[in-house]
Amino acid sequence: MYNILIGGAAGDGIETTAAVLKKTLKHLGYNVFSIRDFMSRVRGGHNFNKIRFGSEPVHSHARELDGLIAINEESFHLHKDDLKENGFIICDPSLLIDHGNLIKLDFKSLAKEAGNPRAGGSVIIGAVLSLYGLDLKKAEESFRDYFPEPILQANLNALLYGYRAVEKKYHADKGQDLSNHIRINGAEAMSTGALAGNMRFYSAYPMSPATTILNYFNGVKEEANIVVEQAEDEIAAVNQAIGAFSAGARAMTGTSGGGFSLMVEAIGLAGIAEIPLVIANVQRPGPATGLPTRTEQSDLRFVIHAAQGEFPKMVISPQNHRELYHQSWRAFDIAEKYQIPVILLSDQFLADSSSVIPIQDMLDHKDYLVKKLEQTDTIEVDEDGVYKRYQYTDTGISPLKYYGNKDYLIRLDSDEHTEYGVITESADVRNQMVRKRARKLELLKEELIEPIFVGDENPEILIVGFGSTYESIKGAIETLNARGNGKYAFLSFGDVYPLPTKKLLKYSNRATRVVSIEQNYNGQLAGIIREETLIDCRPAFLKYDGRQMDSEEIIAALETLEKGVK
Repeated sequence: MYNILIGGAAGDGIETTAAVLKKTLKHLGYNVFSIRDFMSRVRGGHNFNKIRFGSEPVHSHARELDGLIAINEESFHLHKDDLKENGFIICDPSLLIDHGNLIKLDFKSLAKEAGNPRAGGSVIIGAVLSLYGLDLKKAEESFRDYFPEPILQANLNALLYGYRAVEKKYHADKGQDLSNHIRINGAEAMSTGALAGNMRFYSAYPMSPATTILNYFNGVKEEANIVVEQAEDEIAAVNQAIGAFSAGARAMTGTSGGGFSLMVEAIGLAGIAEIPLVIANVQRPGPATGLPTRTEQSDLRFVIHAAQGEFPKMVISPQNHRELYHQSWRAFDIAEKYQIPVILLSDQFLADSSSVIPIQDMLDHKDYLVKKLEQTDTIEVDEDGVYKRYQYTDTGISPLKYYGNKDYLIRLDSDEHTEYGVITESADVRNQMVRKRARKLELLKEELIEPIFVGDENPEILIVGFGSTYESIKGAIETLNARGNGKYAFLSFGDVYPLPTKKLLKYSNRATRVVSIEQNYNGQLAGIIREETLIDCRPAFLKYDGRQMDSEEIIAALETLEKGVK
């Protein structure tokens, strides 16, 4: 496994260099996991891409670096302490950098010589490939797929010059045949999952880090035959999605915490009118503007309790890129079956990171199938042609029909209403409608997906987490158990609300201690577990600086915890 960081200022071409290198490494047969760390500015500041690759599957990022490509001196000073003992640094000769394994590469001059002063990134890629002794010809094939004809030859020249400029110093394991794998980032995984779930309408107002979803859909709207609407604000976006779904088009809107705040009243409308709705909340640190390009898990309680009053909703927090695809698909099936809002709670880390996944993992949806509703869909219509949209049933789920049928009329309203959608203030009707909507949760609980279990079947310490921390915590648990440092187990929740409790109750009864690891300040999942189950779950490690936790710091936190227990 190898880990390389490319760092510099915004405008230095870091994103393009990283994108081409990731594509090239995958083409060479390497599994790749990458993260993006960038500031909220167009120029300047410090940005970096971290690329971890190897012949075996790679599921998460790591702190220790095999190589550092420093476009400026700041990148060197910020990341030099993460270099392994034999790690290398590539930098421009003009930089005042001193290191025992320093490779001075005049990529700017070589790019000019290659025919394009902006092809410095291709020079760097060539140098990296040469250091590891990787196949230049296959890399050229990748370049031909990426660069348009007018600039292709200059970049091929730059690749060759970079390759010749350094000598092989390291051995990389032979790449694998990854022709049946796909490299995908989180925004793409969520978006393609929504398309697999037959999404026909997407509306949003641009808000980082959810804008990448809007960009993706806008790029494929003609091919996918979908409607994409950039609304004037988040209030309009969510109401457009509600309108589309109420007319029979599976619809979705996407935003981050600040935009979700504006959507809250409309979520209540979907709740009382029993209109299906899917919302992607790609979290960033708040409150207010917060840190627009960073990551956090601090919206959990907010989205669970979004909108006044009481009505059923579901919150799903996908745990990796594979789950982003399948859970986005499943969200539409859940929303339409139960006629409720479903919130996909992702975050910046998961949206902007990328990984290589077997295509079969995307095709195999059986673990995420939603059971077919076993009740009649026959509707009742009164003498005026109005159908009983909110008909009382044992499940609380009424037969669902959409606008556009000449045989019946539909009444929808944000006021409390009768079975026919007529506004009412009847106490009896109010009681029946509240109970009707609440009954949906009882059926929904029967098809919740239990958390993923990792570790010792009889743990001393049981860790719980949710969403994007899954892969890092899993890696930490596997490392600690392999070392023999205590007996750890881990439950990672994808379905967060309603909270599935079967495995939680089973393993908490076996453990000496139950703790949470989360990317927020208050330990929100731990609090929900205490409320729902009375299990004494307390936070063990909380991170809220806007940067995704890695396995190394999780291991350090758990080792400290273990010393305290002993």
